[in-house]
Amino acid sequence: MSIRARLLLLVFSVLLPVVGVALWLIAQTWRAERAADERTLRDTTRALAMVVGRELDQRAVIARVLSLSRTLDNAPDVDVESMRMFELQAARAMQGLQGWVELSDESGSLPGRGKATGLHGPVRLGAAGELAQMPRIAPLQATAGGELRAAVVQPVLRGGSPKLNLAVTILPSELQRIIDQQRLPPDWVAAVVDNRGTVVARQPGGTRYAGRMSTDDLKKHLVAGPEGPVESVTLDGVPVVGYFSTSPQGWTYITSRPKAGLGTALSAAVTRAGIAALLLLAASVAGAMWVARRIAVPVQALKRAAQDMQAGRPVVTVPSGIAECDEVATALADAGQSLRHNQEELARQVQEAVARTRLAEQRASHGQRVEALGRLTGGVAHDFNNLLGVISNSAHLIQRQTHNAPELQVPLSATLRAVEVGSRLTQHLLRVAGRQPVRPQQVDLARYLVEVQELLQTVLGKRPRLTVEVDPHTPPVKVDTGELELALINLMLNARDALPDGGQVWLAARRAEAGDIDPDATGASTLQPGDYVLITVTDDGVGADEATVARAFEPFFTTKPVGKGTGLGLSQVHGLCTQSGGSARLASTPGLGTTVSLLLPVQPAHQQAHQPAGAPVVPGSTAVRAVNGLHVLLVEDHVGMGETTTALLQSFDCRVTRATSGEHALALLQAQVACDIVLSDVVMPGSVDGLALGRLIRQRWPALPVVLSTGYSEVRASLVDFVVLDKPYTPVDLMHALQAALAAAVPSPD
Repeated sequence: MSIRARLLLLVFSVLLPVVGVALWLIAQTWRAERAADERTLRDTTRALAMVVGRELDQRAVIARVLSLSRTLDNAPDVDVESMRMFELQAARAMQGLQGWVELSDESGSLPGRGKATGLHGPVRLGAAGELAQMPRIAPLQATAGGELRAAVVQPVLRGGSPKLNLAVTILPSELQRIIDQQRLPPDWVAAVVDNRGTVVARQPGGTRYAGRMSTDDLKKHLVAGPEGPVESVTLDGVPVVGYFSTSPQGWTYITSRPKAGLGTALSAAVTRAGIAALLLLAASVAGAMWVARRIAVPVQALKRAAQDMQAGRPVVTVPSGIAECDEVATALADAGQSLRHNQEELARQVQEAVARTRLAEQRASHGQRVEALGRLTGGVAHDFNNLLGVISNSAHLIQRQTHNAPELQVPLSATLRAVEVGSRLTQHLLRVAGRQPVRPQQVDLARYLVEVQELLQTVLGKRPRLTVEVDPHTPPVKVDTGELELALINLMLNARDALPDGGQVWLAARRAEAGDIDPDATGASTLQPGDYVLITVTDDGVGADEATVARAFEPFFTTKPVGKGTGLGLSQVHGLCTQSGGSARLASTPGLGTTVSLLLPVQPAHQQAHQPAGAPVVPGSTAVRAVNGLHVLLVEDHVGMGETTTALLQSFDCRVTRATSGEHALALLQAQVACDIVLSDVVMPGSVDGLALGRLIRQRWPALPVVLSTGYSEVRASLVDFVVLDKPYTPVDLMHALQAALAAAVPSPD
């Protein structure tokens, strides 16, 4: 943009606000006057709407009081004497008011017609009509004699049902009196409109307009809300603006004035201000163009200096007589000198950004590989557990058939042990992949740590040596064995990295003493009072400094190179201890080694229990008797697993019906195939998996027990409402699961 254009913008930016403020003040004055007129209309309308409402309320009160008169207790059979007494009551109630009280019934034959005195006084008998169920205001209408009147209609209730209609009339002349008392300007229009849009009273015109309907555009305003501004055309054809307010009874008061009278006094002032502003702008533009021509030469010199700086040539400054231009020229010369330095700094920052981007890409790729490994591990675990289930079931069947063949017991026992080891390996893979749910259970460390020693030695490798020492008096703890195993594996991996040339690792467990409890900075214990077990993992490796020890348990903190560690190992250890109600700590000395201590709470004595995992099924035991003769609907898509499970169930005198999918099982149940219990796999092809099948059975056949078996399922946490049997399972696990489902079944309503 040129200097000339900028000067013009400067002129506009200075003058336009001034002109705008002047016009704004004029407009504000005009709006203030108009707002004052609107407030007058609004306040007048609201006040008179309240007066109209009071008039209607007064008649409503009279109607309600008269309807309770005891002279009408025998309605509709009112005798002449009661009618005369009622007329006296009505005369007193209507004193000072125009109009009358009107009584009517459904048949039009109200007793006393023509006999009571004052039939054309305070009380009149109306024509037949439907009895009102609740009070209402009847709109303006003509009587039989052609007289216009509205009425507050009150049902005379006796025994909870209406017997008569009692109406207190409202004459247009009464509301016309309210309008006439206001003495509004002669060109203003005021009107009272009933709930049907009929004019009741009006200025100008008086009651001559009573009974005429309002204009259609006015009716649209009235239905839009209880009050508000209105812009319409009067019945005389005059455009007006005004305000309406509707009383709680549904009648509306409207005040308006001619639209042509608003704001005319300020139009000439606005025109004069606009002409003056245009003349001022024209003069300012001419002056700006003259000044722009005097500035163009120094600016062109600045342009040449900038081109020299861009080309790398020395910038020569020549005084121009304009201080600002000379300062800019000097700044251009200084900028040329620092440009090269900035370019070098930019190149360095770009290199750092590229390095950070590559590091982020490597971490993201590592995370994606871990997620893909988890999904792959889950699928493999499911299939592998099915195979282990086939082997386990087959081995148990052979063992039951060959209990008199000692030469087969050794290989069968070895096979079952191999199945158990394979199952543990599968669970370990799931835990490493993050696919195994947390299931705390009682753990006897004296046996458990010896059992996992071989696995931990494999993690350490061949060079470091592992020694396991467990105090025989160590009490059991309640912890997820999978999480504990993963924590020990993480500690062994760290120990392996700290012993590149081999060394010694000690794994020990004993009851914690008072001095073993981890204190905080104030010397107080951070743990709840109670008994704890201390598990330590010690190595004689390279150790770590104080800064590393202070951050060791932070998630994603690692001293290993990218791709060699995730920084989640020790954070998992810390999370295990914290979730179990204990704590973890680390002590290390550079060059001497590291010790990681795990404090886990002791399992309370009343919660300690034992049941051997591989306990044999004893014929005639409670679990076996509970399932003898059961008809089991077995839902299993894996052929081998289905066949061996069928044979295993039949060996316990169970009848078995096979289904290969959830849809197949539903079809059998809908065909009323009688069964006592359903044993279903969870992961199956098709739209109905085991969990969906179990929920559908709970809906349609709530008395039918369901047992779900799974080798792996991502919906494992959703199975808490069912008895769950993990693959591979032993016969005792199968019998106990069936027995538990039968015990928890909802009794049939039959």
